[in-house]
Amino acid sequence: MQPFKSIGIGVAFSPNLKANLHEAARLSLFFKSKLVLIHVGEASDDKVKVLKVFLKPFIVKNLDYEVVYKTGNPVDVILSTTEEKEIDLLVLGAVQRERFLKYYVGSIARKITRQAKCSVLLLIKPSVERVACEHIVVNGLEDPKTEQTIKTAFYVAHKLDAEKITIVEEIKQEEVSVKVDDDKSLRKANIIKERLKHRENCRIKDIMGHIPEKHTKDIVTKLQPIFGKQGYSIGHYAQVSRADLLVMNAPSKMTFWDRLFPHDIEHILTELPTDVLILQ
Repeated sequence: MQPFKSIGIGVAFSPNLKANLHEAARLSLFFKSKLVLIHVGEASDDKVKVLKVFLKPFIVKNLDYEVVYKTGNPVDVILSTTEEKEIDLLVLGAVQRERFLKYYVGSIARKITRQAKCSVLLLIKPSVERVACEHIVVNGLEDPKTEQTIKTAFYVAHKLDAEKITIVEEIKQEEVSVKVDDDKSLRKANIIKERLKHRENCRIKDIMGHIPEKHTKDIVTKLQPIFGKQGYSIGHYAQVSRADLLVMNAPSKMTFWDRLFPHDIEHILTELPTDVLILQ
């Protein structure tokens, strides 16, 4: 299993350039992937020199990479290059909140994320020095894509030496269709919740049985059923549990608000509780 044979990253000569390059190059070595640097603009000797200097620690470790220079609209250039180069994972720098959020995530990262035909990794705090990925949260949503998403989350955890994975099963509050107004109705609601939790845990354990043992054996796995609003619940959980990475299914259509998740991906893109990996 090698879901990410090629990794792409948009290269802008900004203050975060070195950190973004180091993050992408590290991932390329971890996953044994080719790295494609996509620069919106023309090539120059200075640009080539800067990229080589920043990538030197990884080139000596046999990093396989190439640089694509192309002029045009940034969103169009990055999207067209990911298709031309058959990129499996596109790495994007993002900002969490505050005044830059609307401009950056709204105009560039969100547009690319909504339209990309490959998986997307949004980094909120890229670092030159590696920050260990210890805890990964992954959605356990009942959906045809979820089994592959969970398998890939364990693959990523294995490659990054993560210690723990929490599989969050978001259960809609409407499934507990009991009005609680006395002790008897409260007990009934609790019984329904326990049955739903058991149902979800059985479904996830079945999925777990299909994952290669080498990807699961050294990782502490927790199943976490949560009752609440899809997207908001898992994003909030990832934030309060201080997860290092949140892994989610991409919607069946790459228009994030139209279909499978009417609000959850939108909420997560707006809040970005941690680094987010959206899998196609």
